[in-house]
Amino acid sequence: MSGDRILVSRLAVFAHHGLLPEEERLGQRFYISLDCEVDLSRAGRTDDVAHTVSYADLSVLTVEIATQRRFALIEALAEAIAAAILDGFPLVRALRVRVEKPSAPVPAVLEGIAVEIVRTREGAA
Repeated sequence: MSGDRILVSRLAVFAHHGLLPEEERLGQRFYISLDCEVDLSRAGRTDDVAHTVSYADLSVLTVEIATQRRFALIEALAEAIAAAILDGFPLVRALRVRVEKPSAPVPAVLEGIAVEIVRTREGAA
């Protein structure tokens, strides 16, 4: 990914993703970050929101997916978010989705775990 980007950093959601029954029952906090490649030159020149992607809309969609669906794997959550953004926002050429799980049930002292995926629109360079 290169070029202009719209970033949404560490959007916090409380959800019930995970393999364990306790994760489904109790839920936990997740942080989701988006890095969307969008040509922002026209929006910058015209000062017109019609030529960009609303970070508010990206955030709302992300929260909806993360809180209204349940995933066993955070990889699947990241994939669903990426697919919905590419489907719903034609100006997004590529994106990186990072899902952090700070309270992962891992028998180790750690700050958290995360997955990060990069997806591009078909035909995008």
